[in-house]
Amino acid sequence: MLHTLQSGCRRLNTWIEYLLASLGMTMALVVIAQVFCRYVLNSSLFWSEELARYLLVWLSFLGATTAYYRGAHPGVDLVSRRLPAAGRWFCRLLTHLISLALFGIIILAGVQFAYFIRLQISPALGLPKWIVLAVIPISGIILLAHGAAFLLETILEPDHDQ
Repeated sequence: MLHTLQSGCRRLNTWIEYLLASLGMTMALVVIAQVFCRYVLNSSLFWSEELARYLLVWLSFLGATTAYYRGAHPGVDLVSRRLPAAGRWFCRLLTHLISLALFGIIILAGVQFAYFIRLQISPALGLPKWIVLAVIPISGIILLAHGAAFLLETILEPDHDQ
């Protein structure tokens, strides 16, 4: 079960990294086009700022899932690294349990917020805003999957330091 979950998370993270690269390049091209149109053609693209902002939201939330998967978020281990192996294991276990609870809150709050704004339409693009903010519960689900894999790894392979 652990291997299947880890493999699924690895594939999911790889797909998200490709998506992040595509979103980042798209955002850069939109901003470059806006600057060109504004300063060279003296005509602004009315939708570019909104699209760039929405792409940044998706980049931020999906980027957080990749950073979590890779262990790239900053952490404070001043105390835990000085503990014996059993204490470090307990700290990892507790960290993963608290993270899973937080990810559950992100999912719940994200769904509630997307539902709350479901009837709002973005002014320039004409997109329903729930589509833009759907990334909150989506990223929460991805974080939950990664967190479950980390928790199972901590429980089933207690001598593996993360």
